[in-house]
Formats: sequence, C-alpha cells, structure tokens
Amino acid sequence: MDETILVVNCGSSSIKLALFDSNLEKQASALAERLNNPDSMAKISGDSVPVALPANASHDHALQALVNAFYDRNLMSREPASIGHRVVHGGEAFREAALIDKNTIKAIEDCASLAPLHNPVNLIGINAMQRLFPDVPQVAVFDTAFHQSLPKRAFLYALPEHYYREWGIRRYGFHGTSHQFMAHEASRRLGKTPATTSIISAHLGNGCSMTAIDNGISKDTSMGLTPLEGLVMGTRSGDVDPGLFDYLAGRGISASEVHRVLNQDSGLLGLSGQTNDMRSLCELADHGHEPSQLAIDVFCFRLAKYFGAMMVSLSHLDALVFTGGIGENSARVRAQTIEHLKLLGITLDPDLNNHHGQYSEGHIGDADSRFPVLVIPTNEELVIAREASRLANLN
Repeated sequence: MDETILVVNCGSSSIKLALFDSNLEKQASALAERLNNPDSMAKISGDSVPVALPANASHDHALQALVNAFYDRNLMSREPASIGHRVVHGGEAFREAALIDKNTIKAIEDCASLAPLHNPVNLIGINAMQRLFPDVPQVAVFDTAFHQSLPKRAFLYALPEHYYREWGIRRYGFHGTSHQFMAHEASRRLGKTPATTSIISAHLGNGCSMTAIDNGISKDTSMGLTPLEGLVMGTRSGDVDPGLFDYLAGRGISASEVHRVLNQDSGLLGLSGQTNDMRSLCELADHGHEPSQLAIDVFCFRLAKYFGAMMVSLSHLDALVFTGGIGENSARVRAQTIEHLKLLGITLDPDLNNHHGQYSEGHIGDADSRFPVLVIPTNEELVIAREASRLANLN
C-alpha cells in the first residue's frame, strides 16, 4: 500500500481521523463521539460495523481502537508516513505549521489558558499518537497561525498596553485552516494566484468567523482572544457589550455563569429558545415561530455588517466566499445576508444560489453583481494533510 498521511482532530468529546494517500487523496475517515460518557461510540465512514469502545472510553482508548480498525479493515497496512494534528491555539509562537518536538509541545501547553477546552485535548491526541507511532514525524497545524499576519491595528484591543505585553491579550482569530483553504481554492476558481487574490471568507457552522484575505494574507478576522467574539453562532453570542458582565453581576449572576451562558446558551439557541441548528430554525420559522425567524434575522444582519467591515482591510475585492455547514448549504441565509449588501451592488442569481453553486464552479452571483459571490466546500483535513506531507518532506 502507498505511503499514507493520518490527520487527527481531537475535540473535547470527539475524535475525527482521516487517512490520505501520498497524492493527498482521502482514502478513509473515522469518528469517535461521546467520549468519557457511558454511550461512547466510534465508526469508520461507509462501514456499517461499529468500532467497539468500552463505556466511558477515553481519547486514548478511542484513538487506539480507531487505528486498530484501520489495520483490521485493510485501510492501513503499515504505519503512516506522517501524522498531522489540528491544534486550536498557537498564540504568537506559531505563524505556520510546525514539526512536533518537546519545544512545540511546551508552546502548546503554554497556550492552554487561551483555549482551555481545546489545547489540552489536542495534546492528548499528540501524546497518544507519539506512543502509538514513536518514529513517525508528527506535525501541528494551528487554527490561529494563518491570522498571525494581522497588523497591530487589527489585533490590538484598546486596553492598557501592558495587558498585551505581559499577558498576550490580543485578537488571535480561529478557523485559520478553513480560511487558508478558501484563499487557495477561490483563487483557482477565479483563474488567479493566491498572491493576487483578495476575498472575504465566511466560515459558517456551529462556530462562525469571517476573514479579510488581502492578496492571500489574512488582514482582519472576526474572532478574537477566544472563539467567542464576532458573529452570531450556534450557541455563542458573538459580540456583546463588556458592560454586560457588571450588569449581570448586579443581578447575582457570577462571571463563570455568564461565561457559560455566552458560550453554551446564546447565539441561535438563545435567540430562538429552541435550537442551534439552522435547518431546524428555518423549518420552525416557516411554520410561524417568530423567535426562530428573529434568530435568523439577527444572524444574517450581523453577518452582513461584518462583510462591510472587512472591506476596509482589503486593497481590492475579488469575491465574497461562503463555506462551512451553513455557508455551503443554506441558500436562505446567503440570500438574506446579501440582500443587506445591495447598496454595495452585490446581488445573487436565485437559481444558482438555490443549487449552492453546484453547476457553476461555486458562483452564485448574478451577471450584474459588482463582485462575485462563491460557495466553496471547506476542506480543513486536506490543509492539515498537505502541511504534514510538506514538513515531513514526503513530496
């Protein structure tokens, strides 16, 4: 069997694995969910036979079981040539992907306070894979690295300067691997090179972010110190007035409870009182549920505001790009958002939009639109595999 590249994405209660060949074609994928819970489960995509996991399976248990399943089901015949890991927060230490060594691990640990739900479990995946494959080169690909090109005027908060100097309080941005993929894929579809292509990329899923990419370089992004800032999201509020904390404290609500509410009970879920799933919200709205329609309205209005705001960081604009689960699949969200931008001369072709650009190389703008509008499926796993291959010198 050809050399393979294994991509590992450890979440707080889940693991995603993907197996690529040396031509960066995906050969297999696997998912473990509900880890550290009694109903832990795992499966190989396209295989009806589940992968056996014990109750309350740990990340270590799940990784070992999934790797064994790849071998048992003849998806792997030998150890991978390299392993790529998604790591959420690299702080200012990493401007690009990095080979994993003791120094890399120490830097990831040092950033754990900035991503307490993510970096520790990312490290669990790294440590487990190092035990399973001690001689295989492993690479960390950081969500924040693509945004290390932000100028100070874009990443600094208007706070006392020593907060940044001593504690690293600044805007870092996230979803960098997705936005990086958009920069390359949009340039290809536009017949240009990444170094000459400027886009505004909107990654819309349960987490949402937007990035201004000027000639291939991230110049501004909506998420900040944490993934809470910016757009309305599934359960996250996005931007709120910081004075909210004092106001709620006066109502007897602790800082930890405010943090929980803003991260887990807000966004589309909070506004609708029903769900964080955009498909379900649209169905509820169509049946007359006004809070669900209001949640959609707030989501699209905030999204349109950020499209306008991102323009100030660009030398020119080649396209607006939608990606992520909502961005790729919700014609309604795209249409309602672009309707707010008609003053800028941006308009959609309803038929192309309803077909999600499937028959038009992703283009959904009409012939009179001042700027192209694209729908591009994201492929963060491919970016990680490509970086793992590059740094392991496989190609």
